[in-house]
Amino acid sequence: MLDMNQIIGSHDLLLITLDTLRYDVARTALDTGQLPTLSRYITHWEQRHAPGSFTYSAHHALFAGFFPTPVTNPQAERLFALAFPGSETTAQTTCVLNAPNIIEGLAQAGYATVCIGGVGFFNQQTPLGCVFPNMFEKAYWSPELGVTHPDSTANQVTLALDILAHRNKTQPLLMFINVSAIHQPNHVYVDGETVDSIDTHAAALRYVDRQLAPLLEAFQRQRPTLVIICSDHGTAYGEDGYKGHRLAHEVVWTVPYAEFILGG
Repeated sequence: MLDMNQIIGSHDLLLITLDTLRYDVARTALDTGQLPTLSRYITHWEQRHAPGSFTYSAHHALFAGFFPTPVTNPQAERLFALAFPGSETTAQTTCVLNAPNIIEGLAQAGYATVCIGGVGFFNQQTPLGCVFPNMFEKAYWSPELGVTHPDSTANQVTLALDILAHRNKTQPLLMFINVSAIHQPNHVYVDGETVDSIDTHAAALRYVDRQLAPLLEAFQRQRPTLVIICSDHGTAYGEDGYKGHRLAHEVVWTVPYAEFILGG
């Protein structure tokens, strides 16, 4: 278990949500060698339960310190928590922040906070689309980073690398990236396909993996970095008659999670 009170202040934080990624697809891809970038850093995906069934609810929970819950240990100690009497999953190793969300709490602790948005809840085009970006000191979104652009992850990484190149290197950094490519429509990642499926979902994940290499390598060259990479929720492709998410089904609530430290 990481002692977050030792990490906060001494490490950068890179939080990546692979929006809509299913656990079964992620596990198969990693186990069969289809994720050469991530396999350099993780040996397995931890199976966890999502804190919400769609992006908005899941990220509200995540930004309150409720990351996906370990399937085998629902009462596991959390990495982050907000000051709240009676929390049963707050321990001595938990970083407890006296703020309305962990983003603002980390800013109070001296972090620069940056959001690179992906799906519509980060687009800053409506009051609802500003809720999450407004938690950060700097927030970015454009159609080129969104769900309809086939090179969205490459564009997100290019932006992240530019931010890293011009950062204040004396200040710790929290960078959050909501990767949008795996969210529908993802059929663009298989030539000739016009309908989303579990196969195009997997192809989108392979695309994302290829784009992440320069980002992780760049953080490796910075100060030590705690990387947390996970899905916010899964999605259904016809299982038991269900399609999409914002519904209660195993393929929606079961998600992959990994954490690792770069550098140092």
